[in-house]
Amino acid sequence: MTRAFALSAALTLILMAPALAEDAPKAAAKVDVTKGGAIAQAVCAACHGPDGNAVGPTFPKLAGQHQAYLSKELHNFKVVPGATEPTRYNAIMNGFAAALSDTDIQNVSAYYATQVVKPATAKLKDSVELGQKIWRGGIAEKNVPACASCHGPTGAGIPVQYPRLAGQWGEYNEAQLTAFKGGVRKNNAAMTTIASRLSEAEIKAVADYAAGLR
Repeated sequence: MTRAFALSAALTLILMAPALAEDAPKAAAKVDVTKGGAIAQAVCAACHGPDGNAVGPTFPKLAGQHQAYLSKELHNFKVVPGATEPTRYNAIMNGFAAALSDTDIQNVSAYYATQVVKPATAKLKDSVELGQKIWRGGIAEKNVPACASCHGPTGAGIPVQYPRLAGQWGEYNEAQLTAFKGGVRKNNAAMTTIASRLSEAEIKAVADYAAGLR
């Protein structure tokens, strides 16, 4: 390569730089956990607790939940352009989520992900074996997969795809499985199918068992 050619090539790249920069995707905004904490304290704490450990099973614990999963769920509570309703309905959360920007959602999700969930316990002694069986091995005759195959042996979940269930209120776990089964919650087709194959007793057993996982 001649020196003249090299200089010409370099000049061409310099002149093209502005156009290339415009075509490049914009970098995601940096997560600000401090701002997320401020939103949590001002907006979310009354139901979910200041650190994401809700005081009762009416509201889910958010502490320690995966950031990407929390972000997804908050977006599901919003009505996206072109839709007439959200994919997840809750009279309270739909209103709160609508008021949050994408950046707010990113920040508050990051804040809760950094908090430590307080352990819960399984309360239904008579159904522990059934809950354990479903969690670890599923129900082959009903084509129900093991919960552990997606949510992990200890209920820690897998970021983005599957939420943490360990430490969550058993009653809340049960309510969500029931909502999937009844078609009330519509934002996960796989869970709708799985829950539809479970009896009420099976739902109660595995939901309670998951709560006590460590």
